Amino acid sequence: MNGESKISASHRSRIAMIYIRQSTMLQVREHTESTARQYGLAGEATRLGWAPQRVEVVDVDLGVSGRFGADRSGFRQLIARVCLGEVGAIFGLEVSRLARSSAEFARLLELARLTDTLVVDSDGVYDLSDINDRLLLGLKGSMSEVEIHLLTNRMQGAKRAAAARGDLRHPLPVGLVYDDEGHIVLDPDEQVRQAVADVFAEFAATGSAYGVVAAFAHRRFPLRAYGGVWDGTLRWGRLTHGRTLGVLRNPAYAGAYAYGKHRTRRVVRPDGSVITTCPVLPRDQWAVLIEDHHPGYIPWTRYLEIEAKLAANRTSQGARPPREGEPLCQGIIGCGLCGHRVGTRYQGQPCRAFYDCMGHRDAARTGSCRSILAEIVDTAVADLLLARVSPEHIRQALAVADELVERQTRACRAAELALERARYEADRADRAFHQVDPDNRLVARTLEARWEARLAALTEAETTLTTVRDSRPHLPEHDSLLRLAENLPRLWHDPATSVKDRKRLLRTVISDVTLLPDNDRQVCRIGVRWHTGATDEITAARPVHPGTAKRTPQAAVDLVKTLGPTHGNDELVDLLNQAGLRTGTGRPFDIVAVQWVRHAHQVPVPAPQTGDELSVKAVAARLGISADAVYTWIANAHLEVRRTLTGRICVPWNDRIEAACRRRIAASAHLKPTTPTETTNKTAGGAV
Repeated sequence: MNGESKISASHRSRIAMIYIRQSTMLQVREHTESTARQYGLAGEATRLGWAPQRVEVVDVDLGVSGRFGADRSGFRQLIARVCLGEVGAIFGLEVSRLARSSAEFARLLELARLTDTLVVDSDGVYDLSDINDRLLLGLKGSMSEVEIHLLTNRMQGAKRAAAARGDLRHPLPVGLVYDDEGHIVLDPDEQVRQAVADVFAEFAATGSAYGVVAAFAHRRFPLRAYGGVWDGTLRWGRLTHGRTLGVLRNPAYAGAYAYGKHRTRRVVRPDGSVITTCPVLPRDQWAVLIEDHHPGYIPWTRYLEIEAKLAANRTSQGARPPREGEPLCQGIIGCGLCGHRVGTRYQGQPCRAFYDCMGHRDAARTGSCRSILAEIVDTAVADLLLARVSPEHIRQALAVADELVERQTRACRAAELALERARYEADRADRAFHQVDPDNRLVARTLEARWEARLAALTEAETTLTTVRDSRPHLPEHDSLLRLAENLPRLWHDPATSVKDRKRLLRTVISDVTLLPDNDRQVCRIGVRWHTGATDEITAARPVHPGTAKRTPQAAVDLVKTLGPTHGNDELVDLLNQAGLRTGTGRPFDIVAVQWVRHAHQVPVPAPQTGDELSVKAVAARLGISADAVYTWIANAHLEVRRTLTGRICVPWNDRIEAACRRRIAASAHLKPTTPTETTNKTAGGAV
């Protein structure tokens, strides 16, 4: 080997590292001769004077590309050992095995120069302290990087050319296979075809990928393996959400040939590591898309509808698809005060749905952000929908839409004429520029600038025409809309119509609903925004709480407050009933009801006009009965009392009241009056 004289005892006293790498696992499996030659470098190191125990083999990077050193743990280990000065020589079959990146290779060479580390390949021994060796290795590294670039471009170019014709073969999804002539056909297995077709049928019925997964909960779905020992084997397993999306989003099932749906991208992390991602590109950026290339399970138009439906189901992107819950406006309702969305909660027995502002989750909720019974808002919005979507309104809307279409047609024609003129001006400037003498730079520069201005105007005209064409509204057939408007009330109230279908109908014309703030807590203001941009505001009455509904009418309370201090309970009963007022339960007023109003609103009892006031104990002592009997009279409204602000009971007393009490005692079979000297510690069994 050339350059053996460059190996010194100092180099042999350190480690000889044999770096082994293959770019892919396919090369490791099939290019075994190259791998064997690299392992054979350990014997070459021993022949050059290294002791067998000082020869280390680094082979953890087998099957890893050499483009990025951050992806290769073996290369990082090699760099670390070189930095520590533990390596005397690095052995490789060729420099391309060390790195395919000039930056990585130059870094390794610089570290090897600083630590006096040799680089050995099949061509010889290189001492990095020698400028000639360093220059030669640098040239080899650059050629290695250019080589991989050329090879990659050559292979990718051939793949793109075959893909443009639709001839590039790639693994097919389950349900599609290649026939003997290399054409794509439906799988001959009827069970496989039925399973794939059922996926699209269930999606059409449920409208969501999770609905398809639920339908296949007790069924199996096929999977055809590619590569390895399972290559071509058909297996059956559970249909997951990811696999469902893979089937629904695959254009191959629509008979289309697609290539270049993903783009490989390298991302550098903050820690310096490099990761590879393959994001999905939008359909207009696919390299190749050939419709009607082979038989499919669904037509291309159906595939586009599925794609749009899946996009409409992505709530993470702001979509608001209809759900299975009972609330009609669920997902499209927001709070008009704090701006947050309004969620749905269920409570009570029986369970009832409420719309509740979600602003409290980030402390943005205010005192006016309220919850409301969902059926109040839903009923008001549904009534508005049925009132607006009438045949007459549809005719008016279609007339306006026709006017808009006519206006857009005129704008499109104007844009086409502007593009035609811009193209003529650009061609004219092009001809003028190419006819001028190139040596006459004074004129050539002016014509070149004019040509560039005309080209810019041409580009702007093309963009304008594209924008105008894309803004053309898509209008449904007039008669179909009119028939729908006539049958909508019957369809809406039909018991067979599901809540989800009603939500879909609602979202067809209504964009969103907003709960507007209002100081009156007895009503709810609702804002409705239609897809046309028009808005409506409706008001719905809130239901009265059962406890509030049984309250005494305010008119009766006001009368008791006004006349209570000067009129007795009997007089108030007559006045309230004469005024036609009733209690909260709808019954006529009596003494008990009036006393309750007095107690609830702290209306005092009028002071007696003659005589004095006695306490309950004083009345009991005066009549010779127990205090419990007096309390019973008061509870049964047989004896009027007055309560002080401190709650003390005062019994108005005069000769007339005393005579009435004594008659009540004489008529009672339970009350036996005692003399004033006798004890009154007897319990009355009742009072008449």
